[in-house]
Amino acid sequence: MVDIPTGAAQRDARTQRLQRLRRAIAENGALHLKDAAQLLNVSEMTVRRDLAASDAALVCLGGHVVNAASPSAVKYTIEQEIDQHTQDKRLACRAAVASLQDGDTIFIDCGTTMQSLADVLPEGLSLSVICYSMNVAALVTRRPATQVMLMGGLYHTSSQSFSSEEGLAYLRKLGINKAFISAGGVHAARGASCSNFHETAIKQAAIATAVESILVVDASKLDSLKPAFFAELDAFSKIVVGGAPTRELRKLFKHLPVEYASRGR
Repeated sequence: MVDIPTGAAQRDARTQRLQRLRRAIAENGALHLKDAAQLLNVSEMTVRRDLAASDAALVCLGGHVVNAASPSAVKYTIEQEIDQHTQDKRLACRAAVASLQDGDTIFIDCGTTMQSLADVLPEGLSLSVICYSMNVAALVTRRPATQVMLMGGLYHTSSQSFSSEEGLAYLRKLGINKAFISAGGVHAARGASCSNFHETAIKQAAIATAVESILVVDASKLDSLKPAFFAELDAFSKIVVGGAPTRELRKLFKHLPVEYASRGR
């Protein structure tokens, strides 16, 4: 019997782990880092080292192991977005909620921009808030004089949100003064879109139900298109954009009711 050197044994073990990961990713499209570690019976740090030291075309994005060559590698996850364009998101949100009045019933969409919006709701207002994501609910439930209506259903990790037919039916029965809607892409010709298809029916129901619908995005979302279309831009009474887009970008949207909230204002 020939003894296998320690280094070779380690490489063989890493190769076997990567093969198992590739099979799991092929079946699921993405795998949370914690789940990947449990599957392989190793630590999360070992998984990270395996990925960093290999040419397996697997990468770790937003706490998920994905195929770098697949569209799932750039699929939206809330962990990826949480630190992106934070200041511009808050600028847009502060401008969007400035018109809220005491007693309003509002719908707050899911996503990190809406997490910022929930965080900057004016203090002292008595509000009724309809939401369907964990991160938004965690903030609005702490507010005094706030009635919270959380839509339930199947939980989606990518955006920490829920969806169900029962939730949609419940939403359509409610009276909503203002619906604050998020988007992953805002295209002048192709409208508003997002990355998660389960969100589209909820966004559309909120827009159809609300007296006023407001699209709230940061400037990086302009002239971008995501796979899940949900509304033409004329469906919104106002589009609030945080940040300072280029003059060329502004021209694309000059025919629409766009309000820009920048640091210089």
